[in-house]
Amino acid sequence: MYDTLISGATIVDGSGNAPYKANVALFGDSIVFIGKEGITRARTQIDGSGLVLAPGFIDIHTHTDLEALRNNRMAVRIAQGITTDVSGNCGIGTFPVSPGLDKAVADVLGTYSPWSWTEYRSFRDTLISRGIGINEAFLVSHTALRLAVMGEDAGREATEEEIERMCSILSDELDKGAHGFSSGLYYAPCVFAGREELIRLLKVVKGKGKLFAVHHRCEGDDVEASLSEVISLAAETGVRLEVSHLKAIGRENQGKVESLLSMIEKARESGVDVKFDQYPYTFGSTSLFSLLPPSILALSRLEQRLALSLENEREEIRREILNPSGWDSIYSMVGPDDIKAIYLDDGKEYAGLTLTEIGKRRGQDPLEALFDILADETGLAVMEDVTESEENLVRIMTHPLMCFGSDSLYSSPHPHTRSRHAAVEFLSEYVIKRGLMPLASGIRKLSGEASDRLSFCDRGYVREGYKADLVLFRPEALAVEEEGNKGLEYVLVNGVLAMDKGRLTGSLSGSVI
Repeated sequence: MYDTLISGATIVDGSGNAPYKANVALFGDSIVFIGKEGITRARTQIDGSGLVLAPGFIDIHTHTDLEALRNNRMAVRIAQGITTDVSGNCGIGTFPVSPGLDKAVADVLGTYSPWSWTEYRSFRDTLISRGIGINEAFLVSHTALRLAVMGEDAGREATEEEIERMCSILSDELDKGAHGFSSGLYYAPCVFAGREELIRLLKVVKGKGKLFAVHHRCEGDDVEASLSEVISLAAETGVRLEVSHLKAIGRENQGKVESLLSMIEKARESGVDVKFDQYPYTFGSTSLFSLLPPSILALSRLEQRLALSLENEREEIRREILNPSGWDSIYSMVGPDDIKAIYLDDGKEYAGLTLTEIGKRRGQDPLEALFDILADETGLAVMEDVTESEENLVRIMTHPLMCFGSDSLYSSPHPHTRSRHAAVEFLSEYVIKRGLMPLASGIRKLSGEASDRLSFCDRGYVREGYKADLVLFRPEALAVEEEGNKGLEYVLVNGVLAMDKGRLTGSLSGSVI
């Protein structure tokens, strides 16, 4: 007897091939039969008539490292049909642990206590011991490596000995089961990494057959040179390169998107294994402190606040922000009208206001208001910023080398809408409603593409022998609404119902891959 039978659904299997109708039987955590033959003996029967059966969605770019501990049932992920997260992106992660790492990643990952783990394996065991609602796969983060080796002195290039130690730790963490390495070359302390450090680390990644995911140095004025840098790193080392949330930030830079796509296409033609991911929104979210120049971001949070309280330091910070050299000044590219504070621990009255509106309320220039707010902020400060045009977003999302990634983060009580709706927004708005690509292609971007990128051998497809991570939805009803996502009927994680007839079950059947 089978555990579960799904009958009469239209299967979109994750490969990009045409949909077909069949019955699917599950036993334990796996798909054991797909065919047209009638099956009657199963403990649980699901009528798939009128439903699309797809692989559970795989999010290749998330920041759910600590959310998986804080809210381990992962309801917000299951409610989007996401059954697997890939975390540790942008060089921001939870292992290896060293003093100060928890504070260094708090703006993106949020907080959790206690940090009882020390490295990948003990972090994995911590997750497993608590139970988890979805599957998680992890990348080794560059920030954690630099802090583990360089400590508080990570705001500079590493020495030969330090690079060697980083390589040794990275090799060990990859051997323990991490799926790759990520860097955030825009963020401190990764921004201070020199080419030799990066080449050496990527040779380790290549040697293990793992993935390199990168938030490259500049997504604005110098985006072409920045993308060229990471492509050249991949070309020299042979590593698989995943460019995180590909975009060109700022009104003046929207014309560069075609050049970026062309660079990636030409690199692939020359043998570089490079692809990219993106989320379905023209506005992004990150720490409000990230508006500050690298020279300030290299300091501790206390030192940053002190610098912002000194008039002569403020003038230098203002000069760097308005006249950046070699780094992305989001403030100067986007402007205060398109940067919104969405959460501040010590300035809750400014939530939902743009920097221009905050300045008017305080009777200040927007930049001065920003400096005052950050100088007083002892906790989290999260913003949203308009990054690109809708036209370019569509161009990027419909490109054959694009893979879905939500860039979800849950550090504040009011996360970016992509954290709650991204997968359904992509599928309902861009694939089904606008018809920008066939349903089979859209499902592939949400499943099989990420599976192949990460070399998963048993997830991301509706195939016999594969894990039963599955989503069933009613395509004509699929929609994002303020109170939640509509049209999802069933979600199974490793063969267990995590959503049953649209209702979350609270199951904890996920695993660490």
